[in-house]
Amino acid sequence: MPTDLSPTARALRALEILRARPGLTGGELAACLGVTERAARRYVGILREAGIPVESVRGPYGGYRLGRGTRLPPVAFTEPEALGLVMAVLDGQPAAADAGDLVGGALSKVIRALPESVGRQAAALREHASAAPDRFSARPDPATTSALVAAIADRRRVVIAYRSESGDEWEAEVDPWAVVVRYGRWYLLCHSHRADAVRTYRVDRVRRVRRSAHAFEPPGDLDPVAALEENLGLGWTFATRVVFDAPLAEVAPWIRPPMGRLEPSGGGCVLVGSTRNPAMYAQEWLANVPLPFRVEGGPELRAAVAALAARLTAAVAGPG
Repeated sequence: MPTDLSPTARALRALEILRARPGLTGGELAACLGVTERAARRYVGILREAGIPVESVRGPYGGYRLGRGTRLPPVAFTEPEALGLVMAVLDGQPAAADAGDLVGGALSKVIRALPESVGRQAAALREHASAAPDRFSARPDPATTSALVAAIADRRRVVIAYRSESGDEWEAEVDPWAVVVRYGRWYLLCHSHRADAVRTYRVDRVRRVRRSAHAFEPPGDLDPVAALEENLGLGWTFATRVVFDAPLAEVAPWIRPPMGRLEPSGGGCVLVGSTRNPAMYAQEWLANVPLPFRVEGGPELRAAVAALAARLTAAVAGPG
């Protein structure tokens, strides 16, 4: 815990801790605050002086807890916390610099609610900092995201209406395991009953979410980020197969997870995956790999690589 917090700020932190973990002993509260037990009792006293009923119960099952009907004060931020919040919002959504933006409007409310000295710094940061938009990011609908997160928390199966990049639409019944944010894009990691396989869907392309009466249990050893990385390159329209003569360890640093699964093969390795956009796969991904390779499949990727090679050859043809 930072050592420059005021007694009032530490008292508010104690309030947050007791709200989340009622029944903490004085020693446990002190450990959470990073102070002595005597200091923790002083912060509890500050809360009581402010009219917040903090009850203390003696005995082996005793500890501090908030009294019934406690009305909590507004959330208080330190200056570093407030500035960090503004920076995170602008980094994640550059449009929030405009108060007319949905998130920008919410940020304006937060800044107005801050103490004057802190709010002045946060407002200045927002006014004078500029953030370039990420052209690859995609913002999903908050209501859709909220519905998916609620289903994940309740472990309830859902039926989603989905629209692909090409405009195709379909419905899929899925067990929603997790929502994962990756490089500005929001993904739903799930088990699709339509495909009977793990699938990843872009949340910004989910049009509707309808809850099912069925419950589900996610895998006990689920690592959402690792599972997303592993499955991003699977299940798309066009199959891909790229062979490298170099060892797997030499090729692996150049392979992005959405490109597929890299497997050893003889003295080299093979990349097996799929894509919905062979031209992008050839131009943005394979073209960046500085190692010899040959495309064995599928025909769509072979055609895209041939077209790229012809365009680059034409660029250096002629005089000079």
